[in-house]
Amino acid sequence: MIHLQLEQLKTNLSLGKTVEQWLGYKKYKDYTLLRWIRIEMEKNQEYTVAYIESFDEGNIDFIDIYEFGTLDPDEPLGVLTTFSNQSEAINFSIQEYGAKLDKFVSEGMIQEEYLIYLKN
Repeated sequence: MIHLQLEQLKTNLSLGKTVEQWLGYKKYKDYTLLRWIRIEMEKNQEYTVAYIESFDEGNIDFIDIYEFGTLDPDEPLGVLTTFSNQSEAINFSIQEYGAKLDKFVSEGMIQEEYLIYLKN
């Protein structure tokens, strides 16, 4: 998996590209929840951090994590928190959700992270 270096992370966000990070899963008696975050720049130049929990509905042949049902169907984009700059958004992700600075990936690569989870 190709994780973004700090400068790549900042550049991607500055260019309006979304970044994501796999946070793992929570196993319950009857289901498993997948956890990840995404940071993106909004049209007003603010940055949102979305914390998403979705049901593990995939398999090796179906890794489109974006299609999985979310824990809260009323909030399909997850819990959103908005910041005035990317540094605040990144720091919040680390402090609030335990994200790692060296584990962010470009948008779409979260599916590859999910595939690694499935194979393990």
